[in-house]
Amino acid sequence: MSKRLKGLQCGLSLVEMMIAITLGLLILAGLTTILVNNSRARNEIERANRQIENGRYALQMLADDLRLAGYLAEFNPHPLADPLALPDSCATALADLVNNLPLHVQGVDNVTSTTPLSCLSDVKTGTDILIIRRASTCVPGVAGCAAVIANAPYFQASQCSAELNLAPVGATAANARNAHFKLETDTSILTTTATALHKGDCTTTNTIANIHQYRTHIYFVANNDRDGDNIPTLKRWELGATDPVPLVEGIENFQVEYGIDNATSIVGFTFDGVPDVFTSAPSSITAWRQVVSARIFLLARNTEITNGFTDTKTYSMDSVGNQTDPCSGFSGTQLTTCRSYKRHAYQSVVRLNNPAGRRTP
Repeated sequence: MSKRLKGLQCGLSLVEMMIAITLGLLILAGLTTILVNNSRARNEIERANRQIENGRYALQMLADDLRLAGYLAEFNPHPLADPLALPDSCATALADLVNNLPLHVQGVDNVTSTTPLSCLSDVKTGTDILIIRRASTCVPGVAGCAAVIANAPYFQASQCSAELNLAPVGATAANARNAHFKLETDTSILTTTATALHKGDCTTTNTIANIHQYRTHIYFVANNDRDGDNIPTLKRWELGATDPVPLVEGIENFQVEYGIDNATSIVGFTFDGVPDVFTSAPSSITAWRQVVSARIFLLARNTEITNGFTDTKTYSMDSVGNQTDPCSGFSGTQLTTCRSYKRHAYQSVVRLNNPAGRRTP
């Protein structure tokens, strides 16, 4: 073999190959670590975004419905007598709906049972229930509004002076249905000239008063979105429905304080439409009728745990600053899991435009 051929490099030595493999593995490990960390950070950002969006959406949904509480088209329910007792919010019979109508809102404070109302189940104990009663703002047949639903209750308010008779209103359910307004499941009664209530001239078919679907909404926090998934969820039961509708996942606590307008006479008016005191549990039917605003407190959590995170914070769920530990009562593995969720508290004050507006001088 010539000297020239001996000087040429024909391959790598074993040592050189091992060094190259080691350097390549180090670079690959570094790139993998960066990729994993970026993926983990992205997942945390997505969880945080979902939590923020869920909390804001739940707060907005509750606030929007509260602003419509007590909406009854052109009818002012103030002359109606108080119900004799706090009504069954799950009742669906017409007589019960008429009896419940004067109470635009109602609630249950810090429920102690998973079935506090006959139409609800799996309710998270220690949370509140909010009941809102109102008519729909849509009129069937108008563009963008749903058509008439068979056997659903519909509300009709009179604008005809000949049909207004304050004297018997509220004395009985039958009298209340026949003066000022009608609440019927047979919509033919509300759309036939002889039996319907009317607008201005009281007689002709084209001045029959509009009808509006009557609604009862019951908001509550359930322990599960679906059976056994352990995801606390804000749900809503609607009048006529068999099962509640899941609205927002991850809502862990829900508290409401009600602003009551019990001011003394101002410029000849008994009330001024402004809350004088807030309470989580109005003490009487009269107090419930005087509710003109509400404070909403929500606690939202991620639907997935964050490994390595421990939530040791407490959260204010009332207006006086009392702190709530969402993991109170847990121990062992359940406590560790509970503290591995990230949370955020939300609150808002909502004016109930309809009852407040009727009391404003």
